[in-house]
Amino acid sequence: MSFEPFSTLTSRTVVLPQENIDTDQIIPARFLTTTSKEGLGQSVFYDWRYDENGSPKNSSVFNGYNPESHKILVAGPNFGCGSSREHAPWALYGFGFRAVISSDIADIFKSNALKNGLLAVEVDPKTHARLLQSPGAEATVDLERQIVALSVWEKAHFDMEPFARQCLLNGVDQLGHLFNQLPEIEKFEMSRS
Repeated sequence: MSFEPFSTLTSRTVVLPQENIDTDQIIPARFLTTTSKEGLGQSVFYDWRYDENGSPKNSSVFNGYNPESHKILVAGPNFGCGSSREHAPWALYGFGFRAVISSDIADIFKSNALKNGLLAVEVDPKTHARLLQSPGAEATVDLERQIVALSVWEKAHFDMEPFARQCLLNGVDQLGHLFNQLPEIEKFEMSRS
């Protein structure tokens, strides 16, 4: 599978400071009736965005959200906990997010996100606190240099597993990476027969 390669993203942030946002809050289970990614973005954080009648909630942080200018989600600690549903990163990506930043991201969610073109970044607590205090601020996520920057002066390094980083930079998942190596694999196989 392929997706848009990720190198550097400069965008405004959407801030959800709550701790322990689980995958059922990201994409409620009642929307998991498909194995396709299509349309899942419409249901992301549905219960936070809409009331029981399907009307937009006035209190929702997503009011006034512009997916063209707000592609970075800054979330509280332990983001993406709960079940291992791959639909959660699909829905976030479908909604327009390209990066999620927190001080702590659940391992399975992080793995699923990275495999589906959504950059999941863990930053130090000080940087995280600064981002949480700056909703709507412009931030830059530079995957090549592994830096998150809120300004020229405020930069923080983040760690990234090298293979996941390479796949994101190239816009492929693990299988896509393997398919890209097919000519070399076939050459190796021919030399062994």
